[in-house]
Amino acid sequence: MRPGFNAKAAGLTLTASLLLSGAVPAETGNAETLTGSAMIRIHVSVGNETLFATLADTPAGRDFATLLPLQLSLRDYNGTEKVADLPRELDTTDAAPSYTPEVGDITYYAPWGNLAIFYKPFRASSGLIRLGAFDGPIDALMKRGPISVRIDTAE
Repeated sequence: MRPGFNAKAAGLTLTASLLLSGAVPAETGNAETLTGSAMIRIHVSVGNETLFATLADTPAGRDFATLLPLQLSLRDYNGTEKVADLPRELDTTDAAPSYTPEVGDITYYAPWGNLAIFYKPFRASSGLIRLGAFDGPIDALMKRGPISVRIDTAE
């Protein structure tokens, strides 16, 4: 690095220049960020209600998106999450060995190969991989018993 060169200041100047020039999209849905990663927006249909979510730009998140559209039957598990089997295993390249889920997280439990949507926080779990999160409340998923959902990319 050059003596006297401030990388952080240069990065902020570049970011400010891009913002002022309009080179960075103002809308975040399906937009590319400065790092070049694309956000993957999805929607989950529960009866007549639609919930929106954003998938993480990770190998597992991108691989999950390739499965869409999906029709799944979610069932309660452990009083904290809704789960469903996926048609195949997901790419877990570079995934952390464990994850501590929060309310609204969409995750993949690699040991069982299932999708898990958390409606209560839970402890760190080995093999749990975050796929993304809902953009708002998930009340429509809080029905008793199995519920049918359709997950698709948002357009």
